[in-house]
Amino acid sequence: MPVFDFNDASEVNAPSECTYTTYQSSHATASPDQPILVLDNRKRAWKHHSCGLFTNPIKRTAFEFKDEDGTASADILQIDARFVSLLRWLGENHINVRLSGENRENGYAVYRIREIAFGGGTKLSAEDGFLQFMIDRLFASSAPTEEQEDEDQMEDGDDMKLTSLQSITDFMTCAGRTLPDNIRLWARRNLAVARSHEVSPEERRHAQRALSIMMNIQWKSNYFEAIDPKEARRILDEELYGMERVKQRIIETIIQINRTHTLPAYGLLLVGPAGTGKSQIAYAVARILKLPWTTLDMSSINDPEQLTGSSRIYANAKPGIIMEAFSMAGESNLVFIINELDKAAAGKGNGNPADVLLTLLDNLGFTDNYIECMVPTVGVYPIATANDKGQISAPLMSRFAVIDIPDYTAEEKKIIFQRYSLPKVLKRMSLHENECIITDEALDAVIGKYADTTGIRDLEQAAEHLAANALYQIEVDGVREVRFDGEMVKKLLG
Repeated sequence: MPVFDFNDASEVNAPSECTYTTYQSSHATASPDQPILVLDNRKRAWKHHSCGLFTNPIKRTAFEFKDEDGTASADILQIDARFVSLLRWLGENHINVRLSGENRENGYAVYRIREIAFGGGTKLSAEDGFLQFMIDRLFASSAPTEEQEDEDQMEDGDDMKLTSLQSITDFMTCAGRTLPDNIRLWARRNLAVARSHEVSPEERRHAQRALSIMMNIQWKSNYFEAIDPKEARRILDEELYGMERVKQRIIETIIQINRTHTLPAYGLLLVGPAGTGKSQIAYAVARILKLPWTTLDMSSINDPEQLTGSSRIYANAKPGIIMEAFSMAGESNLVFIINELDKAAAGKGNGNPADVLLTLLDNLGFTDNYIECMVPTVGVYPIATANDKGQISAPLMSRFAVIDIPDYTAEEKKIIFQRYSLPKVLKRMSLHENECIITDEALDAVIGKYADTTGIRDLEQAAEHLAANALYQIEVDGVREVRFDGEMVKKLLG
């Protein structure tokens, strides 16, 4: 990777000149034969130990020697590709170093660099030996791959995280108008706290952390693009068998979004027995809406503070689960999948977690105790699941459009086992369909075994058991195919 030597200001229009080239090396140590870099010694032979500093690469790619008789400069001819960034950093920060090298025909071969501090120069780190630590790490690394620089290639900023006060300040200056008005005002106030020396270090740390969380969320509008109902139906058919009434209700919601370009005022509450695919429906809806999703498991939330976060007055304060979900998603439009909503009223801490959900579901804004700012929730679409809607409070029920999920009939379970459960298990175990054959009598035995259970989880476990037994017989007994009949199934499943 060439670094260009720019001429002085008086010759600013002169063309730039490449002063060194890089070479690939994977040696774990340096020597005169395998140096870190090579300096020009055609005009003067340099001492075995020489002090000085690398000049700023923007001005000149060279090393400036400091001797008793003054200073002298030597162009850099070659650099081990692993050390390019380090040498650039040393030059940009004017770090005084001592080189150990040997004069050769092709130049002064430098095989050791040590950090020194003299003449008022700054050090790279307050820790002694830090430069040597970095050099050892670079020697332990492999040579970087050569990459062709594409000037037309767009720089990817998706992984950029605003954490430092300077980056947050610059973002506010350049792109502060992309934030909602209340968040922009809140950010200015917290920036003042984070910079102030009149508050405690703990307060400054909390303010900076809250700023980093809020600035890294893309606050989108509540406008939603139209969704293709046919594609939505395809996704539902791919994920679920039957349930025509449920699918129709979801498609109706999609058509409503297409007409208004906003989310419905009410989320979905899926109520039904365990194992009937309620969570699967929720994930399918998130996939249709093309939104990130997060899961709130209400059975494991015992205290409202887990959802709302703790106040900054505590040293170990942190945001709540809801705010962390926004942070993980990186945007304000997302699907909240609230599992086991009927367990939300059973709070074991100081308060009721269900009451916290009311503010999230009203689409008026949610306030986290740690962030101390109202977060817009107009782009949040809640989908809740429950086994018993009788355990859900009336205020909470009124925030949802309820969809009852019926259990599958015996005929539906047969089709699901044949078309979905068994093929999925066979594919996962790398078995062919003709290696594990389920007869009609065996299928009836499977369905009869789990006739009194709800959902299809037991059917999937049965398919796993049968496929594993078939794989065992093929691998151990050397058979080519396994054909299960009713008696074999009853014996295997107990």
